[in-house]
Amino acid sequence: MKEDKEWIGHALAVGTVAVWGTTFIATKVLLEHFTAVEILLIRFVLGFAALSLAYPKRLHVQSKWHELYFAGAGLTGVLIYYLLENVALGYSTASNIGVIVSCAPMFTAIFWAIAAHERLQTRFVVGFGLAISGIAFISFSAGEQVQLNPIGDVLALCAAIAWGVYSVLSRRLAEFGYHPIAMTRHIFLYGVIFMLPVVWKSGFSPTGEALRQPIVLLTLAFLSFLASAACFATWNIAVKRLGAIKTSVYIYLSPVVTIVCAALVLHEHMAVQAFFGTVLVFLGLLVSEGRLMRKGG
Repeated sequence: MKEDKEWIGHALAVGTVAVWGTTFIATKVLLEHFTAVEILLIRFVLGFAALSLAYPKRLHVQSKWHELYFAGAGLTGVLIYYLLENVALGYSTASNIGVIVSCAPMFTAIFWAIAAHERLQTRFVVGFGLAISGIAFISFSAGEQVQLNPIGDVLALCAAIAWGVYSVLSRRLAEFGYHPIAMTRHIFLYGVIFMLPVVWKSGFSPTGEALRQPIVLLTLAFLSFLASAACFATWNIAVKRLGAIKTSVYIYLSPVVTIVCAALVLHEHMAVQAFFGTVLVFLGLLVSEGRLMRKGG
């Protein structure tokens, strides 16, 4: 029975990450028509509506402390992570952002070690150092010349840190026994609430012309209903079955999907420095994976 549950968790994690690996491309396309904040609000309001239709039952929060977990998950996993990611895509390539965000499992492990009072092994620290070195190479590469403009890549790294916090919080919420869809919907609600001040400050005025374009509507539907509503729910189910750290390991697959899609759809080409940085990131993640897979989260 336990093996069957784990098999489902692994399958859901792989499918979710495969979809998420393409979201960098979809967001890059939408940034030609909307601001990062506009994409974020439309995406998660529609996602919340879809989850409400899929599971209309009211969520009964067991404790006010649990409410803080929900709020923290909405703040880090919805607002901070996706806002930083969307803004980062305006500065850097989808390939770069996809590789850098793949460091999220390491931050998940760090925050889980702090929460569970565990010690990080030397192997994990070495892997983390290799990955960060790779990010440095990626950040200072663009086309055929090295340019000191790492804003987007630094924002992507901060997004990975935010996802690490979200992963730990969602694992705790899963342990409390909440229904995955209801839990995801409540997280989305907090995410949208936290977005409102940002929207008020930056403005919200999507053009009707953009919304009438089929490719824009299809991309918004993909991000809202599949990549957000469905995939957040499947990810939370995977976390419940496998644990936060073991599930996060599958994020390593995301940049492979992103790089391939970026080359096919956006015709992005990876510079030599960025390629070398990508190799270092993957090497660091693989070194760390030995520790991650053994602990299991």
